[in-house]
Amino acid sequence: MSSRVLGINALGRIGKLTLWYHLDRGTFDSFVMNAGRNVGQSLDAVGQYLCKDSTYGPLYRYLLGHNGKPDVQIVDEAAGLMKIHGKEVRILRTARNPKDINWRDYGVDIVVDCSGTFADPTVPGDDEKKGSIRGHLLGGAKVVINSSAFKIKDKSKTMPEDAVMLICGINHEQYVPGKHLLVSAASCTTTGLAHMLKPLLENEATSNMLTAGMGTVHAATNTQSVLDSVPKADEKDLRKKRSIFNNIIITSTNAAKALEPVMPSMGDIGFMADSLRIPTNTASLIVLNATFQSEMTPEGTPSITQDSINKLYEQAAAGVGKDLVKVSYEQNVSSDMIGEDAAVVIEALETHTRTGFLSLKLPDSGDTVQIPVTHAKIFGWYDNELGSYTHRMGELTTYIAENL
Repeated sequence: MSSRVLGINALGRIGKLTLWYHLDRGTFDSFVMNAGRNVGQSLDAVGQYLCKDSTYGPLYRYLLGHNGKPDVQIVDEAAGLMKIHGKEVRILRTARNPKDINWRDYGVDIVVDCSGTFADPTVPGDDEKKGSIRGHLLGGAKVVINSSAFKIKDKSKTMPEDAVMLICGINHEQYVPGKHLLVSAASCTTTGLAHMLKPLLENEATSNMLTAGMGTVHAATNTQSVLDSVPKADEKDLRKKRSIFNNIIITSTNAAKALEPVMPSMGDIGFMADSLRIPTNTASLIVLNATFQSEMTPEGTPSITQDSINKLYEQAAAGVGKDLVKVSYEQNVSSDMIGEDAAVVIEALETHTRTGFLSLKLPDSGDTVQIPVTHAKIFGWYDNELGSYTHRMGELTTYIAENL
């Protein structure tokens, strides 16, 4: 079997944690990471950045536990080559445009683009001005996985046939080798939300969802300002330029729009989503509100209750959603979820339902019928950086590598 080399474009939060995940899992034998510019005073400085983290602690603890020890060796400073816990990691520092990154020179077949910059799959690969995710294909990659949802700027264009959005545990088996060259791993919020909705939509009692709304109480990201800053000339979201240190910031989320390509049935449901950014470093909370046309039991009680919804998630956690969905009956706070390896953790004690009745008058007879409608509020935690998102994207990357 030939050596597997993973390419990672960008050394930011998700790029670093993608390296961590695959160092731990062992699917790839070596790594090529593109910084696109000179970074750090030396390769040792880059190695220190990659192996330390203010949120998750040192890499060796992630890999080996508290008894582990650091293992970083500089092999060739000029070539950007080091060994991290026995695996070669090469840092490229010249090309920022994907088309100029020579992945083929290093035997890279799969590239995970973690830049957050190249989200439009319709832009030609040879774009000189800003670059394109397709440029990685020109550089030799066979498949490119994007660590954010695709966004097509030109509304007259549709998703290309060679591009697809996949979430591990939801629709990852739709990947077609040779056809899908560009793969979006959606987003952290879309990943958690999809795993919250899947058990509801697949159960007969809760499948008749009329409307739904989601709010995410989301940890800060590097797109926000540490202190208040001047908005750019084309800035639309002025709140994002305000200090994340001491504000709750209302902002938008693409989670609702990104959900439909992954779960097409959501297109028939009135769904909306919004986001609040808060001054924490990771671990976010989805508050899902859903309204169902429900039924009454022979005893006259609602068929959809706190207990029945929690049992759906328990069944998912024990079955098809094993290790992806978890259910907790403890009283958690966000820091309890840092590093939690699950797409979503249901805070079961806070699941609530209320059932009311719609009175409809039949046009022919004039009789009035009572239709039970149940509203449910469900809370789901997710570690938006590592445990929920990067781990799921890592599993997707492994699946593609094994089927390429």
